[in-house]
Amino acid sequence: MNKRTKFINLGSIDYKEAWDYQGDLFNSILAIKSENRQLPDDKQKPTDNYLIFCEHPHVYTLGKSGNQNNLLIKEDELNSISATYYHINRGGDITYHGPGQIVGYPIIDMENFFTDIHLYMRTLEESVIQTLNEYGIHAGRIPGLTGVWVAPDKPGQARKICALGVKTSRWVTMHGFALNVNTDLRYFDRIIPCGISDKAVTSMSKELGHPQDMNEVQQVLKDKLAQQFGFEWV
Repeated sequence: MNKRTKFINLGSIDYKEAWDYQGDLFNSILAIKSENRQLPDDKQKPTDNYLIFCEHPHVYTLGKSGNQNNLLIKEDELNSISATYYHINRGGDITYHGPGQIVGYPIIDMENFFTDIHLYMRTLEESVIQTLNEYGIHAGRIPGLTGVWVAPDKPGQARKICALGVKTSRWVTMHGFALNVNTDLRYFDRIIPCGISDKAVTSMSKELGHPQDMNEVQQVLKDKLAQQFGFEWV
């Protein structure tokens, strides 16, 4: 079980470019696993693990089981708001990525950690919850809904601050989560976020009343992910 994990900060990067980059790393891990199937135990090669942080220019993405009707703007109108749109291979419905948001893509072999998709999702959420707690933001989960929510236990007041959507194959993961830090929340007005129409979306800057230091939040989140998963940075 190789817990050594390479952290990669891509900065601001086009969504499709980051998607292709993820795919290359994802496929490289799968290739090692395929090769190991033909090898005796004492010749097995360790599989790699990666954690990518980045920001994207304005973009809407729809998961493979999502409803395109949850995009409330016509595709030919996206240029007017400097946004793009992709139908992709993760789980979940529609979401938005943009400047001021920390997008995290763990590309890991879960067999190096634990083989439980439900636990994987809850561990990502817990890392975000603990990060927000460091800033005095009370956040948690809502039963039956994926993601992290502010005031989750207050009916009518719950608001999503972090969306999750992942893809796995043979216990290798890609895609991940998006934490709203200094995000322009007006872009969420053009979608039904994650297909949920009766709950609002928020950000750290909105909850705290002023913009946050992105680099600082990234470092706190990186540390919380390492604590929760047992990542050993290389």
